[in-house]
Amino acid sequence: MSERGKMTAGQLYDPGDAELAAERRRAQELMRDYNATIVGDTAREAILDALLGSRGKACALRAPLYVDYGWNVHLEAGVFLNYGCVLLDVCPIRIGAGTQVGPMVQILTADHPRDAATRATGLEFGRPVTIGRDCWIGGGALILPGVTVGDGAVIGAGAVVTRDVAAAATVAGNPARPLHRAP
Repeated sequence: MSERGKMTAGQLYDPGDAELAAERRRAQELMRDYNATIVGDTAREAILDALLGSRGKACALRAPLYVDYGWNVHLEAGVFLNYGCVLLDVCPIRIGAGTQVGPMVQILTADHPRDAATRATGLEFGRPVTIGRDCWIGGGALILPGVTVGDGAVIGAGAVVTRDVAAAATVAGNPARPLHRAP
């Protein structure tokens, strides 16, 4: 299996592989081009189409935007990403229709072995992140590898999401926990 195949399957892979390095360079060139645009520039749509895996209608992505590969990012219709979002997409990142993502949010699928000996080999792995429809993610939130966020969930600004978030739940804090409101 290729290193790309291992990576997208969530297995240990070598990020220094020549094919992966070329894919990251391609993404960096497209990010550079996109991040130099402003709203209304006619080149924006074509750049995003070349960069991202899929993008629904009426998505709005504010530059700058940062990805590892781009082709592992899948956005449904009406997704909004504010300034400075980081999408480390070694595994798929899927964001549902109508979800709004605040500035400086990081969605990470990239991960590293916990034991020092394996980590010293330079191998990495990843786990996909799925965010449902009509979610709201506050500025500076961090969503870690393997997390699923249910439809209609709210993630407070600055939250560090280490576990799945139920549909319609509101979570905040570090680590993110459900907020309980008095009746």
